Amino acid sequence: HTNGMRFTAYDADGTELATRDYYSVGGGFVVNNDEAAEDRIVADTTPLPHPFHTGDELLAECERSGLSIARLMFENELAWRSADQVRAGLREIWQAMQGCVARGIRAEGTLPGGLHVARRAPALHAELSARPEAAMRDPLTVLDWVNLYALAVNEENAAGGRVVTAPTNGAAGIVPAVLHYYDRFCADAHDAAMREQRIFDFLLTAAAVGILYKENASISGAEVGCQGEVGVACSMAAAGLTAALGGSPGQVENAAEIGMEHNLGLTCDPIGGLVQIPCIERNAMGSVKAINASRMALRGDGKHKVSLDKVIKTMRDTGRDMQDKYKETSRGGLAVNVIEC
Repeated sequence: HTNGMRFTAYDADGTELATRDYYSVGGGFVVNNDEAAEDRIVADTTPLPHPFHTGDELLAECERSGLSIARLMFENELAWRSADQVRAGLREIWQAMQGCVARGIRAEGTLPGGLHVARRAPALHAELSARPEAAMRDPLTVLDWVNLYALAVNEENAAGGRVVTAPTNGAAGIVPAVLHYYDRFCADAHDAAMREQRIFDFLLTAAAVGILYKENASISGAEVGCQGEVGVACSMAAAGLTAALGGSPGQVENAAEIGMEHNLGLTCDPIGGLVQIPCIERNAMGSVKAINASRMALRGDGKHKVSLDKVIKTMRDTGRDMQDKYKETSRGGLAVNVIEC
């Protein structure tokens, strides 16, 4: 595996006593050499009312049951916890995302690690807040806010702050940035209950798409490059936004597909091995791309040439063919062409 570390123990005379290899295989999992070929997770055999393993199966189950993707996911969650517990969990996730953005737009200074990257979110927030009339002259000011939300989250991540993995820490800014965009610029401010329900729909739908990538490809930059992190987050956010805006399951699937299709081949080449350059800006770019993917899908009827399943397979195959130096090892791309100083 591309991300490995060897530990060797020696006695006082320098004789090797033991050695063990460990691998970071993505998704927070670390395995040793003996475990590398084994399943790392025991499958949960809890029967679900709406099982699915592919995008086509998900759409077919929505058609059969007459449910939205979000409602289908909600009913599946009831196999493990009560409805109140599901809602409380979703609310906690959203509040954690809000808290992360709030901290990120206040915290100033330089990010740790030696690259001397300055936090940009506080200055951008101050500028946008000081001239709210700018949005009247330039409609794209909305995108400045989207950029702000993503920068805030990923600067917090780079500083060791608390983030929500969605689906990873390095790509943690996209889902909350797009969800903040929905909450600030799209949601009905006069109906608090509906507003919260739409936020829940966003999160549940994004999670459904994340499951498809986790089961059928990868969400690890060390395995498939950044297409498996920022690409997946973009796909999840596009799907979630489409659901929150009232899109059909077909439109949601289309948005998710668009979000990944235009991230295929994205490499993971962090300078100095730090999740800062290009990661922080890349989350902002991925957030804007997710919004555009949703808008394109909502202007269509859900019919399209490339299915989500096909683009997931393509991402997996592309990642398998990608050279290891472009998979989080900092041995290629920007990581070797930009001097750390």
